[in-house]
Amino acid sequence: MRLMLLIMWLLHWLPLPLLGRFGEAVGSLLFYVIKKRRRITLTNLRLCMPELSEAERYQLAKQHFRYYARSVFERGILWWAPESRLKKLIHVEPGVPLAEINAGPVVIMCPHFVCLEVAGVATMLESSLCSIYSEQKNKVFDRALRKGRSRFRPVQLFSRNEGIKPILRAMQQGLPYFMLPDMDFGIKNAEFIPFFGVPAATLIALPRLVATSGAKVIPVTATYLPDYQGWQVRFHPAWENYPGDASLTEATRQMNAFIESQIRLAPAEYFWAHKRFKTRPEGEAGFY
Repeated sequence: MRLMLLIMWLLHWLPLPLLGRFGEAVGSLLFYVIKKRRRITLTNLRLCMPELSEAERYQLAKQHFRYYARSVFERGILWWAPESRLKKLIHVEPGVPLAEINAGPVVIMCPHFVCLEVAGVATMLESSLCSIYSEQKNKVFDRALRKGRSRFRPVQLFSRNEGIKPILRAMQQGLPYFMLPDMDFGIKNAEFIPFFGVPAATLIALPRLVATSGAKVIPVTATYLPDYQGWQVRFHPAWENYPGDASLTEATRQMNAFIESQIRLAPAEYFWAHKRFKTRPEGEAGFY
């Protein structure tokens, strides 16, 4: 891992077009080497995009591997490049919503696109935040990740096991909560909500947290700009009257529908290599 981090540090000095192409070349190789993740990716695409042909899904999966590997190597820029370079490469639309953050409380809801680290950096260039953090198995990588994510401003990172209370306290102190709600963490605190029409174990934490705290939900998405020009981070308008009178189930369904709409705009950039449908309703066979 130390060698990998050294390689990432050395490569981050390259111009982005060279680094991006290098990452995509590695991704093309990994598509054929990591058979398990390729199978998971293709399974997810068959479930979520049945309207595509098998050949189209295969090409989409291959492009996903390119983009994902590219994002790993470009993370070196996020961790070590000066602020001036980052501000040239990260195009924020329309801008970090500082007025709403300062008025607080705010939940910044970020789906799992491969460039999600860019959305976090774009936020931290302007504001501190808090978030849930899963400790990495490799301690060397864990330290690098924590340091990279907190080098501009103090960040409060909580374990998922700590529950909602430390998040509420941090939000009361004026920190926006950077939330990634769209992975399968099992059935605890989750319900089976349709995701591209397939029941998926989905955390109901977003509407529950908003109902408890009175926070605004501001979605953010991060995608690649064309021709290796950098990244686009888009802060979407705050959701009005969310969750309102909707049930937790219906409000979570609204969240999934929004995420689906964003995936349709950049389908190869969503994190398809995750077992999104790992947890199944009782009696249903697994997909993987």
